[in-house]
Amino acid sequence: MDYRDSVFMSVAENLSFSKAANDLNISQPAVTRHIKELEERYKTNLFERKGNKIYLTKPGEKVYNTFKEIAQQYRNLDFEIGQMHDSISGEFKIGASSTISQYVIPKVIASFHKRYPKIQIYLMNGNSFEMEKLLLDNKVDIALVENLSSQSGIRYRDFLDDELIVVTGKNSVYAKRETIGKDDLLKLPIVLREQGSGTLEVIKQMFSQQNVSFESLNTLIHLGSTESIKNFLQEFDGLAIVSIKAVQNELYLKTLVKLNVTGFAIPRKLRIAYKQGHKSQQVELFEDFLLHYNI
Repeated sequence: MDYRDSVFMSVAENLSFSKAANDLNISQPAVTRHIKELEERYKTNLFERKGNKIYLTKPGEKVYNTFKEIAQQYRNLDFEIGQMHDSISGEFKIGASSTISQYVIPKVIASFHKRYPKIQIYLMNGNSFEMEKLLLDNKVDIALVENLSSQSGIRYRDFLDDELIVVTGKNSVYAKRETIGKDDLLKLPIVLREQGSGTLEVIKQMFSQQNVSFESLNTLIHLGSTESIKNFLQEFDGLAIVSIKAVQNELYLKTLVKLNVTGFAIPRKLRIAYKQGHKSQQVELFEDFLLHYNI
């Protein structure tokens, strides 16, 4: 692929000339010139403007999808030549939900990097809904999510068992209670993750399946990360529902206390998500590594 093709790919994925210029470290007029030359080559408009936004035209979508396949073939060629010389290289982007990106995947990536030092990985994080959107928008090559729902055009594969547990701070008035009932869970003040969070979606789904009214929870506040919830619990007489993988250190240090809820459990699966179609060999290599890694 020549440089104009790369410029087009950046504009198509950012849907912005200015963002593409920033990513490529060139001027916006240079981006415009490259796109114009490409449109002259194909004798058609590749983008259309609607208000302050730009969109791919039908020919633009065709060019983008074809360039994407060609770029993949180049990466696969690099990969296969690298295998011949025992020097596998390449790059790919991972989008991971907050819990996974903070508490699960870093050590996997570190171990993968030791094994394949010439493969460059970019990690982006947010909630599960945001990561699926990045995947559908071709901003990441693979997403690791913790929600239950499935989106059209995305395939999913379980990679790790997880459990959501009820915790409270060590100084909370509830810290000495090892077990609470479902009624207590509804009455006591609680802090939860934000809308769009895979954790919150799982909580709602499991409450419904176990005939517990989510709307009846005494929810004090929604926070945007598990780290903020853990800090909040230090000065909060109340509960939180979080992944057990996110609080292992705190439970060991006894800064947080796990409370068992009689007749109530929230198991879940952490999942690999990728767009339907061809996966790069680098992504397949990482997926296999992840599935066999002892997390």
